[in-house]
Amino acid sequence: MTKQERYINPYLGGALLGVVLFSAFLFTGNGLGASGAVNRVQVAVVDLVAPDHVNRTAYFAQTAGGNRNALADPSVLMLLGTVLGGLASGLIFGRVRPEIRKGPRITNRTRLLLALLGGAIMGYGARMARGCTSGQALSGGAVLAVGSWVFMFAVFGGAYALAYFLRRAWN
Repeated sequence: MTKQERYINPYLGGALLGVVLFSAFLFTGNGLGASGAVNRVQVAVVDLVAPDHVNRTAYFAQTAGGNRNALADPSVLMLLGTVLGGLASGLIFGRVRPEIRKGPRITNRTRLLLALLGGAIMGYGARMARGCTSGQALSGGAVLAVGSWVFMFAVFGGAYALAYFLRRAWN
């Protein structure tokens, strides 16, 4: 990162995010969030490979059992739009390249293992909590859900508490 990277103005980005969130509520009746869509894609893959297993498992059957299509949900289109929009932004601003961002005291292998472990923990936690961070913070916060605000204070508090211990890996 020797050259200065260009990013969107944070105030403009925040305002645009608000417009997207409002539009999501207006057009789909739901807010923003990714864990439900990721779950639907996973169930669709299981249904493709082992449809009998999907029909015999109550958790899978409620999403894709019988004639149900796990991908027939607005959240799946939102997930696809998020991926394509991120790719478009990266291409426009010249940030699409293979790299592993890490500090000098951590190996590539350790960084990738920590990223995988962190992603697995976050994915499990999102399913257990019945929602992901974006769903809780953006959608729940926008409708002033007390649980969402408590959750976000806990996220920021936990990140602040762990920052001292993890900072060494990045400096």
